[in-house]
Amino acid sequence: MENLLATSDGELIENPRLFSASAEKLACAQRLVAGRAKGSNRRRKAVLASGEVNRKIARQRRDHLHKVSRSLVDSYDLIAHEDLDIKNMIKRPAPRPDGSGGYEPNGSKAKSGLNREISSAGWGMFISMLTYKAEGAGRTLVAVEPRYSSQRCNRCGDVSKVNRRGERYSCRKCGHQDHADINAARNVLGAGLALHPV
Repeated sequence: MENLLATSDGELIENPRLFSASAEKLACAQRLVAGRAKGSNRRRKAVLASGEVNRKIARQRRDHLHKVSRSLVDSYDLIAHEDLDIKNMIKRPAPRPDGSGGYEPNGSKAKSGLNREISSAGWGMFISMLTYKAEGAGRTLVAVEPRYSSQRCNRCGDVSKVNRRGERYSCRKCGHQDHADINAARNVLGAGLALHPV
């Protein structure tokens, strides 16, 4: 979740990770709420302060997404994006019974951190902003099938899980190397152009 998005031109737009940046301030505000007596004026004030931290994060996120979506709409005639099922992406991992009444580790701790980052990035809000801004500016916005976009080589078309290792993309077939998100962005653009030639 280092980057919010990648363009087919090779630009990586950083994810400001606003929730993580304000996590300590938010935790401090929530500790204050927990330490105040229920129904007291001090607790009510602490709740308002905690809510203000959340509202500030939301305002910063909205501002950043407005600026990025406006920049994309002003720069491109066709914008293709992956048609992500965000609700499905942030589901909890299924429990793994171990057969003796207990449960095996299922990676839920790491998944909860990823879920928090996905939610904090605001992809759904970003797509919504892109949609109405593109429509208002007469641009074409295309949602494409995301399957294999990060595993397919943009040069030769080879699809393999071993091609991608974290942020690095290295094709086992033709040797093409790139940032994994930029390679995926070029695949998404290719799929978008196939649906809506410019």
